[in-house]
Amino acid sequence: MSMGWRTVRASRAERTRALPGDELIARSAGSFTHAITIRRPPRDVWLWLAQMGAGSRAGWYSYDRVDNRPHPSATSIVPELQLLAVGMVFPALPGVTDGFMLLGFEPERFLLLGWPGPDGTPLVTWAFVLEPAGAAGTRLIVRARGAQGYRFRRLPSSISIAVVRLVHFVMERRQLLGIASRAELEYGS
Repeated sequence: MSMGWRTVRASRAERTRALPGDELIARSAGSFTHAITIRRPPRDVWLWLAQMGAGSRAGWYSYDRVDNRPHPSATSIVPELQLLAVGMVFPALPGVTDGFMLLGFEPERFLLLGWPGPDGTPLVTWAFVLEPAGAAGTRLIVRARGAQGYRFRRLPSSISIAVVRLVHFVMERRQLLGIASRAELEYGS
């Protein structure tokens, strides 16, 4: 499936405004916001978000060899994966029982995932926000935030932030392009 060249750059207003979940991490070590315009209404894009996750779910629509080893992400809507409940887990990788917990959602508006810390509070939040864009389009804004003191793979904080920023950009860009191409192809845009 060809994704062509599309931007995943969030506008300054999108990067600086509050999004669902921001309030869960009062002191953020870092925040990464990306966005893409999809030529489908929010209700069509929502279906792809609702079924994300590795293993028995539809995949992350990114680099499947990395995050869905080696199963390809779904290329169609899977009805049985559309039922969501706060607290359910979106597995990070196939064969694992931990992953991103569903912290909140409003169908066709936002989906909020979080990685819980030992005390249950999120170390990381990952918000997917859908906004109408134009006559029949959607602006998908995605923000990841890490709590102060969170370190990736126990790396020193300064290195951890640089590594996360690079990896997140590469994987998030592919994910956004994957969601856009699937939503647009599914409905013939």
